[in-house]
Amino acid sequence: MPLFLSQFSYTPEALANMINNPEDRGAAIDSHLKQVGGRLISFYFSSGDYHGLTIYEAPAGADALITQFASEAKGFAKAVKTTQIFSAEEGLEILRKAKDITIRLPGS
Repeated sequence: MPLFLSQFSYTPEALANMINNPEDRGAAIDSHLKQVGGRLISFYFSSGDYHGLTIYEAPAGADALITQFASEAKGFAKAVKTTQIFSAEEGLEILRKAKDITIRLPGS
């Protein structure tokens, strides 16, 4: 199943709710991923531009986008950046296959 990494920022309202009533958001995230056939692998809080990140499996990119849109629409995430990620083995296979691709450069 494809792997995804999502970085996210909470809305000010969501942060206020979490400060007033701390809870394990990993369980909630896993629950909504399961609704599209995915599963949470890891959940972290982070510093910088994003408040946290998740690594998860989802059947396809569209399923990852569904969970992103739902998070933003419900008002608890204001910025989400999702990237499909690949294992080292998958990356090597991608590189091997790229070797055989012929691309005509613009103007040539």
